[in-house]
Amino acid sequence: MRIAVMGAGAWGTALALSLCASTASSHQVTLWTRSRQHLADLVSQRINRRYFPAFSLPASLRLTAGLEEAVEDAELALIVVPVSGLRETLREIAASGKKVPVIWGCKGFESQSAKLPHQVAEEEYAGAAPYGVLSGPSFALEVAQGLPAALTLASKDGEFAREVAAQLHAPRLRVYSCTDVVGVETGGAVKNVISIAAGICDGMGFGYNARAALITRGLAEITRLGLKLGGRLETFLGLTGVGDLILTCTGDLSRNRRVGLALAAGRSLPDILQELGHIAEGVNTAREVLRLSHLMGIEMPITKGVCSILDDGVPAGQAVEALLNREPKSEIY
Repeated sequence: MRIAVMGAGAWGTALALSLCASTASSHQVTLWTRSRQHLADLVSQRINRRYFPAFSLPASLRLTAGLEEAVEDAELALIVVPVSGLRETLREIAASGKKVPVIWGCKGFESQSAKLPHQVAEEEYAGAAPYGVLSGPSFALEVAQGLPAALTLASKDGEFAREVAAQLHAPRLRVYSCTDVVGVETGGAVKNVISIAAGICDGMGFGYNARAALITRGLAEITRLGLKLGGRLETFLGLTGVGDLILTCTGDLSRNRRVGLALAAGRSLPDILQELGHIAEGVNTAREVLRLSHLMGIEMPITKGVCSILDDGVPAGQAVEALLNREPKSEIY
């Protein structure tokens, strides 16, 4: 399969490496970066210095900064840019006149509009070609290393989801398919908010019991919102729900968890993000999720607490005390 990976960040590079190494099928992979300077570095050194300096880019991997060149002969475009760049990338692919099927791997809500990625696609790419989302518990570094991982590919077109999942499926990167786009995207977005909370919890030394409780109640918040948006319950109990949530709340490679750890240490958000050097989608997503919860009348106390720390300057300890002192209720979703 001829695949264009649109975005040469950590996740895009990891997917490109994995697809090139796949023995299940012979893929012709092109990695696109918007920056010509980044392209020059990739071509001259055959490594992605910023994200994976220890991994050589295989000779079979094509590199380009030309979007039209990337999608010229592609049978599939994997868009692996932040949510903030999804609309522009879809718009540019559509403008190229190449009606290539697209799959995106970003997780979050679009800032200001609070739209999920598929809603952005409906506005920018509807009718051009089939599209869907690839999500699940997957740290980019481990995928680049060739360690086993499992993902879900969701599309409203079930046949398209099954066909593309079968093409991408490999022994070390298992890909399942479903049609619950809303559920998959909601789980992938909101888990980043809960991960910030988990980092705060761990940073304050509250222990494993507290972390388990927070993850469980975080899943309840994800499920409340996801069901209200039209997702299916079983999705939140699968890879893109509880699976991704557990990974990002407990793994040391989680950028959002690291944000929480630093907030618990009293660091300022601007300093944290500058030092991180990567995008932590949970920061912007938290604001959009809180806004949605108010509009839809959904109770999301963990998200509210995270936002009070991020945007209102409430000390982490004070926000945690407010959360712990809430009136106890029945354990329901």
